[in-house]
Amino acid sequence: MANSKTKGKNYHHLSKYKRDKIAVYFSKGWKQYKIAEAISVHPSTVSRELKRNSKLRYSKDYFPNYAQEIADKRKHDSRKKDRLKNPEIRELVSKFIRNDWTPEQIAGYINSNYPHLYTNHESIYLYIYNESRDLIPYLARCHSKRKKRLQKQGKRASKIPNRTMISERPEIINQKKRYSDWEADTVVSRQSKACLVVLRERKSQKVKIRKIESRTAENTGKAIVSMMKNVPEKFRKSITFDNGLENAQHEEIARKLNLKTYFCNPYHSWEKGGVENVIGLIRRYLPKKTDFSLISDSFIRYIENQLNNRPRKSLGFKTPYQVFLNCTL
Repeated sequence: MANSKTKGKNYHHLSKYKRDKIAVYFSKGWKQYKIAEAISVHPSTVSRELKRNSKLRYSKDYFPNYAQEIADKRKHDSRKKDRLKNPEIRELVSKFIRNDWTPEQIAGYINSNYPHLYTNHESIYLYIYNESRDLIPYLARCHSKRKKRLQKQGKRASKIPNRTMISERPEIINQKKRYSDWEADTVVSRQSKACLVVLRERKSQKVKIRKIESRTAENTGKAIVSMMKNVPEKFRKSITFDNGLENAQHEEIARKLNLKTYFCNPYHSWEKGGVENVIGLIRRYLPKKTDFSLISDSFIRYIENQLNNRPRKSLGFKTPYQVFLNCTL
């Protein structure tokens, strides 16, 4: 029996040393109470160890190395937390991710529109990759394994020089009180290097789309300047970007168009959620894995026209084209 000195002490897992001792004594045919006394534990501890960590229960096949591996695995698995325990959040994530929303968009939308709920994009990613892998194909990149966050953040941290972060953006832009502030993003496909550059005016929700041969900073910069040069200067005061390297020529864009550029915080693309939503609408016409190199410019203009002539509830069921036209008259 374990002596009285062990009573009242905190519980400790068996060490590798004690498992070695159990293996030796057990192979010699010792009774469990005698083994327990020899290693100063309760007999139930020895009984439980032999039942849980033997290759075959109640057999002579107790191997300490195998038992340690099983115990370590059980301990590791016990620390894993289920993500998104709230079933309502899980249902919302499943619904929105299938509608081509990003985890950042979903988290921001839930936190803004469901006061009794809270989540973040990292928890959504962990939930998808660990518990609901059938949703992976709906992610923008569709990677079968998620890249390590710190590696990715380190690569992006200092690649774009002289950024002005969104925290320094004037409040008039945040409140959408003028028709001159734009958001930019790109739509990519695994099937081709070609991609789409998308611009969206924040207040009127007017959209501009242009196809480029590849997502380089030079191509993106030229496309944005070309798309915006026909917009009256008083209606182009700022553009908000994410931290993709295709936006590295933001200073050149700002100089040629005489406007200010701002950047979302890293991994906070929901901070320009309007253009992210537009990309979801574009995906209805050009689903994921579409080869953009095969899409004509005329069809791109058709999509742009459809989106700009689509009534929006947030605009009082007017179209972005109507709203933007009225502000320019």
